[in-house]
Amino acid sequence: MNYPNIDPTLFSLGPLHVRWYGLMYVVGFVIANYLLKVLVRKGFFKVTEQKIDSLITHMLICMFIGARFFYVFIYNWDYYSQNLGDLLAVWKGGLSFHGALVGLVVGGIIFARKNNISWLQVLDSVSLAGTPGLFFGRMGNFINGELFGRITDSPVGMIFPDGGPYPRHPSQLYEAFLEGLLLTLILWFIMKKSKTYGVVSACFLIGYGFFRYIVEFFREADAQLGYYFGGTTTMGQILCLLMIFAGCGLLVFVLKSKQRLLRS
Repeated sequence: MNYPNIDPTLFSLGPLHVRWYGLMYVVGFVIANYLLKVLVRKGFFKVTEQKIDSLITHMLICMFIGARFFYVFIYNWDYYSQNLGDLLAVWKGGLSFHGALVGLVVGGIIFARKNNISWLQVLDSVSLAGTPGLFFGRMGNFINGELFGRITDSPVGMIFPDGGPYPRHPSQLYEAFLEGLLLTLILWFIMKKSKTYGVVSACFLIGYGFFRYIVEFFREADAQLGYYFGGTTTMGQILCLLMIFAGCGLLVFVLKSKQRLLRS
């Protein structure tokens, strides 16, 4: 299978370059904004529609800080400890999804406290609205030809521009389908069946952690980290296991607290 070699730059206006990757994130946030308002109209998210822009702002700021913090201090501290001038050089790349997730949780809790609503209600709503954006984010990775998979002789292998001469798994597409499309469908189904806030958030943590853990077997490990535990486990898988454990713990908590967290 041939890699399509799409130009990462959508169009240019003088020195301004609009890239597909950035556009994918914009699309993700536009969809999230729309779905959050849908949840408000359904009565699931008990805030006014005017509050959605404030929530998005909280999420953007905290997500960015968390994503950068994790990448610098967990994924690549050996480099940044010697190049402190690059700590904020995000235009050179370097954001972590797991860090972004922690930032989203923090941003959701801050928003919930300011608006006197359950933080689990906020996180459920963000999980439902934000998961479709994972699809577009991974498609952006695919167009950039980055975060490609391991070398393979299977028919789905592609030769990526920066991946050497051998075909590799298009692991970005695996993640787009599993973490973006399939997980979105699962969460919205659970939302319709569950009557307790926090169940959707817990299932997001478990579902994303499980799907990402599986895809890591096909995805190339971060060059600066490599593998752990005798060459069998990536840092991504370690963090995914922590996500799954956290999701299971949250699920037990919300089910035991059912009377207090019931949706009205």
